[in-house]
Amino acid sequence: MAVGMQIRYLGFVGSPAIESEAGAQLLRLAPFGELIRGCHLAIEAFHDAAGARLYDARLDLITLDYSLVPIEHSTTSDPLEGILHAFDGAVRELENTILRAKPKIVTRSSARL
Repeated sequence: MAVGMQIRYLGFVGSPAIESEAGAQLLRLAPFGELIRGCHLAIEAFHDAAGARLYDARLDLITLDYSLVPIEHSTTSDPLEGILHAFDGAVRELENTILRAKPKIVTRSSARL
């Protein structure tokens, strides 16, 4: 199943480089298409107390039953780095979901331990 994505920019206008990076990172979620329908990516620009521009990248996964699974935020000075971190977190979450769902196989030798 194809995984879709919606991108929302807050506090700034997006760029082709951001769109391209988000699209490339979305491909990393394709192997998990049996677990998710898509994702929402929000990138918010803001200034810290010292006046430096920062970007907060937030990613929510949309499950097959339309539940939202929030992924840990990533705040960096580079929106592309934030996108990478957000998708790294999504892949970790999905891999852990698969590992938790696998049944534990008990062999005769391990059953005696």
